[in-house]
Amino acid sequence: MARILIVGCGCRGRALARKLGDRGHAVRGTSRDEDRRSAIEAAGFEGVVADPDRLGTLLPHLQGSSVLCWLMGTAPEPALRGERFASLLELLVDTHVRGVVYEAPREADDARRASATYGMPVALISAPPADSGPWLADALRAVDSVLAA
Repeated sequence: MARILIVGCGCRGRALARKLGDRGHAVRGTSRDEDRRSAIEAAGFEGVVADPDRLGTLLPHLQGSSVLCWLMGTAPEPALRGERFASLLELLVDTHVRGVVYEAPREADDARRASATYGMPVALISAPPADSGPWLADALRAVDSVLAA
């Protein structure tokens, strides 16, 4: 099975982690602070402290990950759906990551460009984050499509 890094492993991320774990995948989830990292580990997954606005804190946690789930669609910082994400895509080429799941489909030009430039599979979560059932089904579909590519 695959190792999957979920950046933004809050409520939605942990729900996705549970489903992926049930399928036998190893899941690593990020949080910006120690208390939330503990919540990820209490849910049964590897939790790490990393700030998606500081890419250097994420890079070590990409080690061994096949899929990156960037769940920043509702993050208040627009850079996390723009310039930071675009910068990260450039860095992914030199890592183990072989595909990306992205949660901000209205702002997915950078993801599509990286897919075209580097031949990296990208799948978008298009269901609204507030609609948890369809969102989770869409997220699982996106991970499956990246793994199948």
